[in-house]
Amino acid sequence: MLHLIRRHGVLTKAEATRKTGLSANAVSMIFRGLEQDNLLVRDAPLRGRIGQPSVPLRLNPDARHYIGLKIGRRSFDIVVVDFCGAVRARRSGVIDYPTPANTRSFVKAELPRLLRSAGLKRAQVAGTGIAMPTAIWEWLDDFKGATPEMEAWRNFEAGQQLDDVLPGPILVENDATAACRAEWTFGKQSDRPDSIYFFVGTFIGGGIVLNGNVFKGCFGNSGGFGPLRIPDEPGGTRLIDHASLMTLERMLAANGRPAEEWMPSSSDWGALEPVLTDWIARAGRSLAHAIVSTGAVIDFEHVIIDGAFPDAVRTRLRDMVESHLHRLDTQGISVPEILPGSFGGAARAIGAAALHITSRYMVEPDTSLRARD
Repeated sequence: MLHLIRRHGVLTKAEATRKTGLSANAVSMIFRGLEQDNLLVRDAPLRGRIGQPSVPLRLNPDARHYIGLKIGRRSFDIVVVDFCGAVRARRSGVIDYPTPANTRSFVKAELPRLLRSAGLKRAQVAGTGIAMPTAIWEWLDDFKGATPEMEAWRNFEAGQQLDDVLPGPILVENDATAACRAEWTFGKQSDRPDSIYFFVGTFIGGGIVLNGNVFKGCFGNSGGFGPLRIPDEPGGTRLIDHASLMTLERMLAANGRPAEEWMPSSSDWGALEPVLTDWIARAGRSLAHAIVSTGAVIDFEHVIIDGAFPDAVRTRLRDMVESHLHRLDTQGISVPEILPGSFGGAARAIGAAALHITSRYMVEPDTSLRARD
């Protein structure tokens, strides 16, 4: 029932009865229990109809609060998210590269400030989600991280080894999958039940939504699009070589703009021109090829593009992808609609917080048949 209400925004008991096939008495009992648990709030009655006025119910944003922590290759992000997905507070930090030690230091310094900004006490947090790259110690040939310090992640179980500084319980998920989860749980595109989601960060990743659920795969890394092969593009054969902020950084450095001079912190990336325009063209073409490749495997209706950049850059990249897609040979696949994501750079941390909501309060597919010894 909570899943239905989240998807529809508001629901009356009569509407819930029709949608579920349950008896009116059963629906009334469920709604009463959810109200008693403070998970639902009532809207004003709908009058002007035959019979008693209908009372729509909606999710109570104050029912639960969760923390989402994003451990990125260049930054940390920590948020408080309410039951409806609103960010109540956010703190961020820029780093050269992440280590277990500087992650712990960031959390210890910023969590008290975060909770004060949100007007919450630690005991009022229902749980924490952590979004981080899978096998974060790998890809060092592409990323300038110190090998010994990055190797420390190999045996670091984030959920266990940060439980003394973060409110529990703690869940952990791949960072790009978490960004996809944020879109599917709270975003403008949450009604797209079969879609591919690309998130452009320092690297590029994403997620897959099938039949209305985030599909993680047997190893939890579905939508790891970085290794997808891209034809006839100078500079590399993989999607990550073209559609990533790491590539933009290298292009800027080649034009005499080292990272410490250009690393954008504002919503205006105009100072990155004309290199930014060149990168958008390169990334757009490569993403179009990636869409054709993925569309040949599973029939998707929509593609959602988001990333750690301003809304204006996201719009330009979306338009460029669409332009290139219509120039490619798409015979044999259904051309999907290209849509913008909702959350930008905050998506991964928001999705980390959403882990608790989707696991406890939304209908997810049965994964018991995929359980491993």
